[in-house]
Amino acid sequence: MKTGKGVSVLEAARSRVRYAFAHFERIYVSFSAGKDSSVMLHLVMEEAMRQKRKVGVLIIDLEAQYKLTISHAEQMLDYYKDWIEPYWVCLPIKLRNSVSNYEPVWCAWDQSRKEDWVREMPQRDCVISDPAYFDFFEPWMEFEEFIELFAVWYSKGQSTGAFIGIRADESLNRYRTIADAGKEMHGNHKWTTRVINDVFNVYPIYDWHVSDIWKYVARYPEKPHNEVYDRMHLAGLSPSQMRLCQPYGDDQKRGLWLYHIIEPETWGRVVSRVNGANSGALYIEESGNVNGYNKIKKPPNHTWKSFALLLLQTMPEVTRVHYVDRFQKWIDGWNKRGYQRIPDECPPELEKKYWAPSWRRICKVLLRNDWWCKGLGLTQPKSDAYARYMGIKKARKSSTQAATPAQA
Repeated sequence: MKTGKGVSVLEAARSRVRYAFAHFERIYVSFSAGKDSSVMLHLVMEEAMRQKRKVGVLIIDLEAQYKLTISHAEQMLDYYKDWIEPYWVCLPIKLRNSVSNYEPVWCAWDQSRKEDWVREMPQRDCVISDPAYFDFFEPWMEFEEFIELFAVWYSKGQSTGAFIGIRADESLNRYRTIADAGKEMHGNHKWTTRVINDVFNVYPIYDWHVSDIWKYVARYPEKPHNEVYDRMHLAGLSPSQMRLCQPYGDDQKRGLWLYHIIEPETWGRVVSRVNGANSGALYIEESGNVNGYNKIKKPPNHTWKSFALLLLQTMPEVTRVHYVDRFQKWIDGWNKRGYQRIPDECPPELEKKYWAPSWRRICKVLLRNDWWCKGLGLTQPKSDAYARYMGIKKARKSSTQAATPAQA
């Protein structure tokens, strides 16, 4: 439960922003052009302009996005042009495709698929499309890897605050990000998390409700907001259902159908970009075995275990091997906790809370195309990108030092 502290969430957020400006030598905002990150950018820029201090703005352009979102991003950069250092990243970054077992990942701005791009690359001076721009970048790098290594690159060895616009009540994972008792924080503030070295994520609006976001927009109508949300409202979505991100992700695929209503001209490109997008949009609202949502059923003469094995047999080898490896580690974990075998099913309320394992839960994961098996309580493995990057930098430094005497 939330506990009030006698101040509004707006004043509390402004106080956190001031704290970050006072304690970090470098500041940047991770800006997606969504409703949360837009409000956060406005709050950060209030303080930046008050202190006459420039901040970085990181936009990771995921290619398959609404034109309205891109227009809003451009509008925001123009609105604050005198006080920002923008980095508009259009690089081949690997992303999740949860609408297909045959193409479980896809790559934004993949040069080999240029004719299939959802939209043309933006033409602005701040656009970064050359993979050699960042010394840490590798084509088909994971999105999460890029985020971490950009923070290290931007910090230049100085203390750095990276503003992230997440709210704890939006999902359990985001709540965990804030509430994690074992994380390293700055000044013992729960709304900060050490990323690496002296770089910290800062979550100034973590305690905001979605209604607080729209109250801010209404209070400051002169400040730009993304009009795609106005279209979503007209399409019948509630405020809590309005989400923006690449459309093929595990959670985001539930909004895939909106493209052909909000931006019909973009819809055709979105469908042709990755395997399974059209069927994903058609059937995403279906419950049961089609998508693994709500109650599922096993076929006649099958146990949940035999159904899971059948589903695995029908998958492409790469996908099957990935799931088998994840499941085996999960089963090993339950074996160590006293389960000599995984039961076919357990009480649903225990399964949902990850308090008991079952083959039924495995079937749900497979039917949902839940790549990282979050439905089993697992998380995406932590990347070793930072260690690889530091190894590359060390090798380059040694090579340079070794070459210097010979050149002299």
